[in-house]
Amino acid sequence: MGMKNLSLFMGLLMLALFPVLSRQDGFDQWVTLQESKTSVATSTLDAKLSTAEASRIGNGVDPYTIFGGEDGMYKSISECISNVPNDNTRRHMFNLKPGTVFREKVFIGKGKPFITLKSDPSNPAVIVWNDTAMTKGKDGKVLTSRGSSTVTIESDYFIAYGIIIKNDALPAKAGDKQVQATALHVTGTKAIFYNCTIEGGQGALYDHQGLHYFKASTIKGSVDFIFGSARSLYEDCSIISTNKDITNMEVAQEGWASESRINSESGFSFKNCTIKGEGKPVFLGRASGNFSQVVYSSTEMDSEIVPIIWEKGNMKIPKSGIYYGEFKCYGPGLDASKKAGWALSLTEAQAKPFTCKSFISGGSWITPLPPADP
Repeated sequence: MGMKNLSLFMGLLMLALFPVLSRQDGFDQWVTLQESKTSVATSTLDAKLSTAEASRIGNGVDPYTIFGGEDGMYKSISECISNVPNDNTRRHMFNLKPGTVFREKVFIGKGKPFITLKSDPSNPAVIVWNDTAMTKGKDGKVLTSRGSSTVTIESDYFIAYGIIIKNDALPAKAGDKQVQATALHVTGTKAIFYNCTIEGGQGALYDHQGLHYFKASTIKGSVDFIFGSARSLYEDCSIISTNKDITNMEVAQEGWASESRINSESGFSFKNCTIKGEGKPVFLGRASGNFSQVVYSSTEMDSEIVPIIWEKGNMKIPKSGIYYGEFKCYGPGLDASKKAGWALSLTEAQAKPFTCKSFISGGSWITPLPPADP
């Protein structure tokens, strides 16, 4: 990806770790840190979130409405976001008209927390745009992967429910250089995605930083299509590679050792998920740095999934720093990974910190599904 954070597919967890340890010893140290976090988890909503949820504001978004903002209706998502005051302290719930296609880029800045975009999962609204990392912005400079995203969330306490977030840029043809076509870029913390679909090309989901929870959602993309340095739990999700034309279908992870300690604030956990490919075989991971970690639990790996590989010039497997753990996963894709010798099977006690919401301190900020009305 050419970036100094990590780049991953369906969930390669990136942590910055420097010490030269054996694979098993290094992984055990990291697991121990997660266990300590679990032991201090809270189940009480934080005060700011409780206040915001107690004073919800509901509005509708419909491109064909004859009403205005003063009537609680907006014609675009950008319009309704612009009407949320900076340093907002109330939950603003915007109901997107089911089945509607909103062709626009959406940016929610850091100063606008507590925003919910909600539709109907059985007939979801679609937010779509088609920029790529090589698209030129108004200043004449290329957008890069960050700027290519259809939806960018910098604010905290964001919730999406029953919507499709899509980047429909034309896919690269066989032999062409891949460029990022990001659908969703998340840098705010304590963000929730329920029953959503995130679909793009290379780098479809930039899970950049913060605490995030993806529940019963679908993530679809081509190359390296989940990447970032967030601490995220993916639960009951479908992870789908859509790459059908490019023979060397790989997924990349750039984790670089830059500290003399384990960065325990990053991590990806996949629980009760399915991982499959619609086209060419999918490499479970392409680590282009010297450190990456991921944990999969009770996850099905399809036959298109093939072993993890490591890439850094000579393609030699590193002696340490690349950790891949699994607990009660199944499917032929897992069998292939085990044959590669990189799958570290976890005990139930080792897996526990990764399989509950306390992995992301969720007891203090994960709320139930959004209500039908505010």
